[in-house]
Amino acid sequence: MSLSYDDLPLWSAPFGLTLLDTIRMRSHINVLDIGSGGGFPMLELAERMGKACMVYGLDPSAESMEMITEKKRVKDIVFAKIVKGVAEEIPFPDGYFGLIVSNNGLNNVNDQAASLAECYRVADAGAQMVLTMNLPHTMVEFYDVFEETLLELDLKQEIVKMHGHIGEKRQPVEYLKELILGAGFDIKTINVDGFKMKYCDGSAFLNHSFIRNYFLGSWKALLPDKSVEPVFQIIEQKLNAIAKEKGELVISIPYVCFDCIKS
Repeated sequence: MSLSYDDLPLWSAPFGLTLLDTIRMRSHINVLDIGSGGGFPMLELAERMGKACMVYGLDPSAESMEMITEKKRVKDIVFAKIVKGVAEEIPFPDGYFGLIVSNNGLNNVNDQAASLAECYRVADAGAQMVLTMNLPHTMVEFYDVFEETLLELDLKQEIVKMHGHIGEKRQPVEYLKELILGAGFDIKTINVDGFKMKYCDGSAFLNHSFIRNYFLGSWKALLPDKSVEPVFQIIEQKLNAIAKEKGELVISIPYVCFDCIKS
């Protein structure tokens, strides 16, 4: 039960709290949350909007569907439903939603332009769309050390791969803005914000379960097998030295929140 009740995931909570602050509450509408993951902010929205609205979550993961279904049961949330699917082909009719949200979810779709076109299709006239996305300078303190280490070891091709990895899921604000406008939405506000993840040292950072489970594997995959261990030994030493000099290791997580409307 305790695992099912975890509704403030480390990574998505800061983005999601900004998203929740940006929403303009309306009664008697359908709501869509794209990329619902573990159920935040989908289920929080369902509770805040109450029985006057129906909140749908869309996610391709069977694990997410199972987790959200269990959380609904534990919290006795009735007016919410999780649907399996992808943002490029939203399984709902035209104009069905009065509110569409995605909390760092559209970073992970295969085709952002197609996904936004689908959001426009299923949005009702006057519908609000609120999107949060993390930005290219996410964890810049780590990536600076990563690039410096690769350069020292003459792994220049791996530097190119690293920048490709960053750009794959983290686009600049101006690029995202043009995609949203190109889909037909108007943008009311663009709020650039961020938060910090603080660690005692680089060893704690690299061994943090969140980093190990969601980032470390993709970082190591950028390297030849024989280089993985020496590269990350050096990175860990460098990050530890930074922490020793500054008293802590601070990792920056910038993000943007778009408040949009279908005119």
